[in-house]
Amino acid sequence: MSAILNKVHMICAERFLDGRPASPNKYRKKWHLAFVTIYCSRTLFSVVRNHDSKVSPIPDHVTLTIPPENDCFKIDETTLTHIVKEKKLGKLQIIGGVNEVASSLQTSLDSGIKGGVEDIARRYDAFGSNNCKKTPSKSFSHFVLEAFKELKILILLGCAALSLGFGIKEHGLKDGWYDGGSIFVAVFLVISVSAISNYRQNRHFDKLSNVSNNIQIDVIRGGRRQQISIFEIVVGDIVCLKIGDQVPVDGLFLDGHSLKIDESSMTGESDHVEVNSKKNPFLISGTKVIDGYARMLVTSVGMNTTWGQMMSHVTDDNSERTPLQVLLNMVTLAIGEVSLAVAFLVLVVLLVRYFTGNTTDEKGIAEFNESSTNADDIINAVGGIVASAVTIVVVAIPQGLPLALTLTLAYSMKKMMADQVMVRKLSTCETMGSATTICTDKTGTLTLNQMKVTKFWQGKEAIDGASSSISPFVVNLIHQGVALNTTGGVYRGSSGSEFEFSGSPTEKAILSWAVLDMKMDEEEIKSNFTILCVEAFNSQKKRSGMLIKKKEDNTVHIHWKGAAEIILAMCSSYYDASGVMKDLNGEERMEFKKIIQGMAASSLRCISFAHKQVAEIEEENVKEKKKLREENLTLLGLVGIKDPCRPGVKKLVEDCQYARVNIKMITGDNVFTARAIATECGILRQGQDMDSGAVVEGKEFRAYTQEERIEKVEKICVMARSSPFDKLLMVQCLKQMGHVVAVTGDGTNDAPALKEADIGLSMGIQGTEVAKESSDIVILDDKFASVATVLKWGRCVHTNIQKFIQFQLTVNVAALVIKFLAAISTGKVPLTIVQFLWVNLIMDTLGALALATEKPTEELMKKPPVGRTEPLITNIMWRNLLAQAFYQVAVLLILQFRGESIFSVTEAVNDTMIFNTFVLCQVFNEFNSRELEKKNVFKGIHKNKLFLGMVGMTIVLQVVMVEFLKWFAGKERLNWGQWGICIAMAAVSWPIGWIVKCIPVPERPVFSYLKWKKHT
Repeated sequence: MSAILNKVHMICAERFLDGRPASPNKYRKKWHLAFVTIYCSRTLFSVVRNHDSKVSPIPDHVTLTIPPENDCFKIDETTLTHIVKEKKLGKLQIIGGVNEVASSLQTSLDSGIKGGVEDIARRYDAFGSNNCKKTPSKSFSHFVLEAFKELKILILLGCAALSLGFGIKEHGLKDGWYDGGSIFVAVFLVISVSAISNYRQNRHFDKLSNVSNNIQIDVIRGGRRQQISIFEIVVGDIVCLKIGDQVPVDGLFLDGHSLKIDESSMTGESDHVEVNSKKNPFLISGTKVIDGYARMLVTSVGMNTTWGQMMSHVTDDNSERTPLQVLLNMVTLAIGEVSLAVAFLVLVVLLVRYFTGNTTDEKGIAEFNESSTNADDIINAVGGIVASAVTIVVVAIPQGLPLALTLTLAYSMKKMMADQVMVRKLSTCETMGSATTICTDKTGTLTLNQMKVTKFWQGKEAIDGASSSISPFVVNLIHQGVALNTTGGVYRGSSGSEFEFSGSPTEKAILSWAVLDMKMDEEEIKSNFTILCVEAFNSQKKRSGMLIKKKEDNTVHIHWKGAAEIILAMCSSYYDASGVMKDLNGEERMEFKKIIQGMAASSLRCISFAHKQVAEIEEENVKEKKKLREENLTLLGLVGIKDPCRPGVKKLVEDCQYARVNIKMITGDNVFTARAIATECGILRQGQDMDSGAVVEGKEFRAYTQEERIEKVEKICVMARSSPFDKLLMVQCLKQMGHVVAVTGDGTNDAPALKEADIGLSMGIQGTEVAKESSDIVILDDKFASVATVLKWGRCVHTNIQKFIQFQLTVNVAALVIKFLAAISTGKVPLTIVQFLWVNLIMDTLGALALATEKPTEELMKKPPVGRTEPLITNIMWRNLLAQAFYQVAVLLILQFRGESIFSVTEAVNDTMIFNTFVLCQVFNEFNSRELEKKNVFKGIHKNKLFLGMVGMTIVLQVVMVEFLKWFAGKERLNWGQWGICIAMAAVSWPIGWIVKCIPVPERPVFSYLKWKKHT
């Protein structure tokens, strides 16, 4: 027989080698294997038949099972994706259910995947990584095309074409292209700067999106619960879900309790879906956990998930326009309309002057004579007149306003990111400057969120140190309540290593106390009990309960944990330290309330534990009603958890109050804890008591009528035992009172209040994904100091824009008036189109960089918030810019009409001095614009290196323009004395700015008088 097999091997090898390709790839190896098997089978049949005719016949076909590509896993990606995405419960049961899927993926239901480098690499190769393909980011050319669509750009291009055409017609191609060409160059620079700025901002948004999407997920690997990035999840991972989480990938329900999912983002259905192991074990990525908690087995990642496939067709739109951007565009268009009207008027006046013979040439001869002037001369003259009118439009349009706003928003967002503040909605940068009230959480925002159990009361006795003085029976019940009724966990790698605690800060504090002080063994307790039903904790109930069965004797127990006074109200008895159960009568209950109040007055968060052993019939009732017993419980004990206030928070609160921003603390803690923390943080003064209405409970505020809430909301500083609905009511009342409200929130139920507020601030560490998606800004470090930073930057953005508007409009008003007066009086304009554009360009770009990137100062926090209805251009700004504009107009007109005689210079030199003085006036006025109200404009200037750099660059460019680009500017060079005269005249801007700021202005906006007259 061995001879037969050898012959078979030889024949198979020959046939296979003769027919194989030169370099088979991995996808064809399976087919080659199939062919080899078929050939071998047929050959074996042929040889054996010839050797022994008694061998039974073999079928003419062979069924092959080709091993899957990922031969280390027993289930393939396509099957997993199909079952979960289509929610095929029948197919899931056919392959053995969730447990069999976990086994096929080499996942332990208790300890998860191994999590080693090789294990993760195998899963990446077999199922891919958790990264979704996105539509490509907008290219630079996209922003160039968008810039071309702007109306002001189209106007400038039209002006450039006209100027170029008439210039070449009048002066020829060699000299006639300067004016029109310079406008084209100006347009090119404006488009380039705008496109670059918008492109960089878009890239910045992409980076922010990556940071925002990098969610930390709790997984179990190697028996250890740990946090990893959402992008590191692999198929086979066990993910822990809790209230407020977004389901990160597609998967299957392993175990958990009371899990309800909001699938509205995927299906559009608003009803919450219950997920369990029997009827609906499917979890879809992109949905949100509304209630309960669970563990899920990951079955699909990346582009194989429902969310990944959907997002691959969605384009991120970062082209949000803020209210200030819309307003500035309106201002730009309004100025453009005015300039067009003035240009038309100048055009008419100049044409009338020309055709009536009132304009003369250099020899004093009338330029137009009906009998002697030929058509070419008329066309050239009219072309020059049109060019002069066009110049007015070019000069008047403030191209730098939108650019300045884009720069300051991008700059502020970048700086805030460095200060642990991530802006999700661009308009919030502006709105925050108007905030009048901040409704803040306590835990983690005003406090450190580093919780530790510092007090333990067993019965009416305070227990210090070890638990040896407490009855073992009571200790055992406390162990059960802590180990089982929790969403946290305990991990210890080996007997000698330290314990690691996971979960919320409160859960970690209680687990740490139970393990280290009460000697709790979590693994042993969990192995001895079966969890039957759970009522998960949420911010409305402020408690969590659990029905459990002891495996040893099948006894059924109920355990509750939660806010001390709420659990106390559910109890009718208590255990003392010796384990004796005592009735909780009225007098005893009052003593416990005093204990709770005493701990709360010491700024401790009070948590109680309660227990009840129930009959087995209770198990069926609970399963049917899904409601645990809430009365006649026995109090096991109380713990006080200390969460210290953040260092410096009192000073920050005082700074906000000094800036006329009210701080209101809204917390779920009881009144006494809330009052103690608020006093420690400076929100409440020592003299303020509860009778003044400064401190209320949520249920009390909720019970007010709408009129009472409106009347009392201003006085309220602290709201304790509040629900998310109470926070929403507070925000709505404050907005009705005219306040601009900022709200901090971290829970799922805070989403309505975060959306309702003018500025929603979510917490980056403790905040749920639902809260973050509902917010405008994410405070990455959860600190109140970062909230104050947002407030400063909001005011800084608004102030920087006002500074640049004042500076820009001064240039535009002065240029427009000079051009208009000179054109209609003499028909000759002191500055050429090139020079006007030069002024506009360097002031728009360099001026925007200098003024729009000022950093926030402490002075900003000494001013009141910017009102909702306050105009963008205030009376103070009108006073400052009109004074500077009138001075510049006066100086330039004097130089225009008397400069040659006063300084004994030629006309060409005089024209250069006019141009140079005008530019230098803007440089000096740039310093004036640093402060809108204060007289000292040099304070802190040495710290702003960017401002000094932009001013220095402007001066250098002007020197180059005057001294080395004579052919382009069309003027003469200046000597040292003439430079000194120009600098001296421009420097007068400083004393004028100082004197003007002494002039008081009315608080009522100037244009409101016009509206009032119109209505009357």
